[in-house]
Amino acid sequence: MKFLKWFLIVVGILILVAVVGFEIMKSNTKKHSPEETVSYVENGYDLSVTYSRPFKKEREIFGSLVPYGEVWRTGANEATVFTTGTDLVIAGQELPAGTYTLWTIPGPKKWEVFFNSGSYGWGVNLDGKAQRDPGLDVVAVTVQKQRNFKVFEQFTISFQGDPALLMMAWDYTRADVLLEKK
Repeated sequence: MKFLKWFLIVVGILILVAVVGFEIMKSNTKKHSPEETVSYVENGYDLSVTYSRPFKKEREIFGSLVPYGEVWRTGANEATVFTTGTDLVIAGQELPAGTYTLWTIPGPKKWEVFFNSGSYGWGVNLDGKAQRDPGLDVVAVTVQKQRNFKVFEQFTISFQGDPALLMMAWDYTRADVLLEKK
């Protein structure tokens, strides 16, 4: 009985150390890619995005840090979360009001953008690959890559206009998705 008591105490301490260690690691990564929520409640839209904003830090971004042709969690840390209180139409596809994860596959000329109904923790597996389950994609669209006239030092997602434009910008690259009310 004494052995079992000490065993449980040791296991409890190990679990506590693991939880505290994970929280410290999470806090440190948030310093380099702070989390932000952007909302757009105008013209009948009720939209928000929660994502982590990595910095460029003189690095080559698209085609290097974010490889072309591979699924990107569209930010850093946790998967980017897109919430709409408005039923939307995106490139002729319906996106019902709800909460989704936002994924992209950047390319040199076009980006694929996915609104996915799955809920994912960190956004990538232990091997560094995106956790997105393509079977849970609700809307998938291809958009043209745009060139910014100025460099965006920090990854930025924003909304504007009516119909609303979801804009994703980093470095000299921008990708826009048109969001129309249903």
